Amino acid sequence: MIYTKEERKPQIWFCGGHFINDIYTGFLNPIMPFIAEQVKISMPVATIILSCSHIFSSLLQPFFGFFADNMRKRALIFWGLIFTSVFISFAPASQNIINMVLFIMLGSLGSSLFHPQSLGLISKFSKSDVVRNMGIFIAFGTLGYSMGPLFSSFIAQYFGLNKMPYLALLGVTWAILMFKMVPKFSAETTQKPDIHFGKSLKDILSNRKLNILNVIAMLKSLMTTSCSILLPFLWKSQGYSKFQIGLALFIFIFLGGIASLLSPKFEHKIGTANVFYFSMITTLPLMVLFMLTYKSMPILSFVIFGIMGFVTMFATPITMNLAQNVIPQYKSIIGGFINGFSWGIVAIIMSGVGFIAQNTSIVPVLVGISVIPAVCSCLVKFLFPKTKN
Repeated sequence: MIYTKEERKPQIWFCGGHFINDIYTGFLNPIMPFIAEQVKISMPVATIILSCSHIFSSLLQPFFGFFADNMRKRALIFWGLIFTSVFISFAPASQNIINMVLFIMLGSLGSSLFHPQSLGLISKFSKSDVVRNMGIFIAFGTLGYSMGPLFSSFIAQYFGLNKMPYLALLGVTWAILMFKMVPKFSAETTQKPDIHFGKSLKDILSNRKLNILNVIAMLKSLMTTSCSILLPFLWKSQGYSKFQIGLALFIFIFLGGIASLLSPKFEHKIGTANVFYFSMITTLPLMVLFMLTYKSMPILSFVIFGIMGFVTMFATPITMNLAQNVIPQYKSIIGGFINGFSWGIVAIIMSGVGFIAQNTSIVPVLVGISVIPAVCSCLVKFLFPKTKN
């Protein structure tokens, strides 16, 4: 497939920005047990802080998506990347909980600024295959998110948490370059669309298909978030190093990024509904296998954990594309719902999950969570109602 210069240039910069932004959003999970030890907080409290960071980075995305759909400027993607890179990089070096929480929340807010507008602009600048472009864009973000644990754990392991702020230079540099290189909106798109936030929310929340897709996105987020937050505490208690924990999360999320790249091809071969079924059901037996092997066969359990990442994120670009096509005039707002609001709701849930895991056991809690998407896979059939002959 041949891409025009007008399409290829913004795709490169958006994908690169998504990759770098999500590197920072993946920083904290593998090293949070060690940051918690540094500022003297417990696992449930650390879980609440990470959950709040997801709320700031996710729950506000529909709101910023509304502004993105109404504004004719590209400001959100630039300032979002700068906020994310600077404040998330400074958080691990904090010596007290107040500074740490402040930095995490401001950095998470930057991610909330970046994502809705970039998701909307990917569709706007796509002249050929929107699904493919969306898959590549999401895959770059997922790959960046996978590199975050690797970078942060490596720096923390071999240089110390106090060296993390230097990593902000990458994001700030890319944001400045992106400001220079991303095309401005063309003349025919400068007319301000008549979009009202209240009406758009009513249209989105009253749409049955969008509600189902939001639920599916939430379940995917629940699996990813619970594994990423809780398992580092389990592995730390087993004596694994910062870098080993970061490597495990890297494999989990990296394979999820590969899945995002491959899912459009599989969609053409096995059908959209089967991609959803595979992604939602297969996680349960994999999590059970992880529970049976993480003590006696740790290497095998890490392999299973990586496969879970692939499976969990397999339907991500398809979910986004289906949702944005339901009401195309709300692309950024819907992007905020699917990519953000769902994570925010899950973050609220995770605040309680941390306490449950602390008082019971982490792995059985994860097995219980993996039952939910398997059971809810029955919702997929309502996305593709059979037509009468």
